[in-house]
Parts: sequence; C-alpha cells; structure tokens
Amino acid sequence: MENSFGFEAGGSVEGLNIAFHASKPEWNGKDKVIWICHALTANSDPSDWWPGMVGEGKFFDTNEYFIVCVNILGSPYGTTGPSSVNPASGKPYFFGFPKVTVRDMVKAQNIVREHLGLNYIDFLVGASIGGFQAVEWAVTYPEIIRNLALVATDIRVSPWLTAWVEAQKMALRADQTFEKCESLDGGKEGLKCARAQALISYRSYDGYCLTQAEESLDTLFADRAASYERYQGEKLANRFDAYSYLSLCDSLNSHNIGRGRGGVDAALSRITAGTTVVGIDSDYLFPAKTMKEWHSKISGAKYATISSAFGHDGFLLENKQLTNIFKEIICKS
Repeated sequence: MENSFGFEAGGSVEGLNIAFHASKPEWNGKDKVIWICHALTANSDPSDWWPGMVGEGKFFDTNEYFIVCVNILGSPYGTTGPSSVNPASGKPYFFGFPKVTVRDMVKAQNIVREHLGLNYIDFLVGASIGGFQAVEWAVTYPEIIRNLALVATDIRVSPWLTAWVEAQKMALRADQTFEKCESLDGGKEGLKCARAQALISYRSYDGYCLTQAEESLDTLFADRAASYERYQGEKLANRFDAYSYLSLCDSLNSHNIGRGRGGVDAALSRITAGTTVVGIDSDYLFPAKTMKEWHSKISGAKYATISSAFGHDGFLLENKQLTNIFKEIICKS
C-alpha cells in the first residue's frame, strides 16, 4: 500500500493498493527476473490469461524464473480503481477516481519493483496495452531494463484505436444505468456491447470464418457469430465493471511515448535495452507494417512477424511462434 499517490493528469489517492503476482515468495538475487505487463482486462496472474506461455514447465517457467506481473491502475482486480471504496465517502469512486495514464501505471509498478528489491529486470515483455506499459518502462527507467519485447502494440495511440475506444465508451454511456452510479452493476448492458465491439477489433475475418461459421449450409438466419458476441459480452460483464472499463479506455488515449520528451524519436532514443518488436500479420488494431516502421527508431532493435488467422489475439494463441522468438532473448538475458 502506498500512502499517497499522485496522478499525471491531476488528483491523488490515499492508501493506494497495488495487487501483483510473483512466482516465488522473494527474489534470491540470482534468478532471472521476467516482468510481464498485462493487457486491458487481464489480471496480475499471467498463468491465468497466458497459460500457453506461463506456468510450471512452460516457456516462462514459474519454477525457474522470478516472474512478476502487476495489476494496472484502473482495473478491478485488486489495485485501487473506480470500483474501489473511496474512504472519504464509503462508496465506490465511480467517476470520482482520477484519470489514469500509462505513465501512472508504470509509476505504480515501479513501486512494486522497489518493494521486491529488484535492481534490474532481465526480460520485460508486454503485448497490446501491456506493450504500452513496457515501452514506457524502457523509456522512463532505461537503466533497469536489460531486454525488451514489444508485441502487437504501438508507441503512440493511433486515431484508429481512439475511434474504437470511443465507440466502446459510447456504448457504456448509452446504458441509462451507467450515469446513475447506484452500484457496480451500473452500465452492465453497455459493457456487454462495448466488449462485443472490442472483440471484433481483436480478431479477423479469417478467424471468425474459421471458428464461427454456421454448421448448416441451409441456415435461414445466421446466428453463430452473433451468439458468440453475446456470450463474450456476458462473460466480461460477469467479471468486470463498466466504471473500470471506462477508466482503462481513457488510459489508452493517454499513450504517447514522446509527450513532453521532445517527440517520439527523442523518447525512443533513451531505450538501451536489447529490443525485439513483434507484429502479427493479421492484426488490424496494431498493423504489423506500422510496427515495422517504428522499430528502427529504437537503437539495435530487431523485428519479427508472427502469422496468425486470429488477428490481434494471436499474441495469446500463437505460443510456438512466440517461443521461437523469445528463446533467443531469454538466453542472452
């Protein structure tokens, strides 16, 4: 718990809780330190949402490495956020929680690093918004990060992503229960719709055609993909809340590695970590061609592309390809 935490955009929180997972009770000073930054609605247990990569006997072996993942500010999974109780009112913060930036997230994570006594991070990896955090880490604390992998991400929020985010925020606001702030169930129907919209941006045409095609060639009204959208919306609404989701959507729009640093190029020149940038050939949210363009702005950075039929979510599914890329990094860490 941090006594008082100030936010980049203004405001502060007293008694900030920061939830995290570490693969071992403490660092022995010898094990390689692997730091994983999670994506939008994930939690601080990477073995839960990245089971193909993290766990006993997996590539990121929890027995072999000291693996850390911190729940981000604004999320409802243990770190203080909009759904947490405001000690001043005895009720959830709701819209009263300060606006969170990616830099705030990294600032909070660094508190955990100091708490754990980690002088350096051997391998820092982040995908999607986790990549936003990871590149911010490498720019803010270059002396701490030794090796870096940025997967399916960007160095600055794009107009394309901002448009997707706004559509999801509009869905939240269209739910009349959202603005009332009567309970954390407020905006639940809007959250279902927002998730359904987001999911389309995470996937691809080929992926949906492979997994959600109608079973019968004579179907009168196609519904399988629609049913899947409804299911995914319901699934998120049962584990998340709309107020936290809004906070995280706003945080995406804060991402600009060059803000206040003389521009993107100047900011990226601060990175000293051995860097690998990984794009996904079917990712419409963070196009591989864009990632390939900016990776050269990081000194000595390597670029790799993984092939997937599943769009942006390929980073969660293409474990064999990621392992082939990451094994070279972890060997030199």
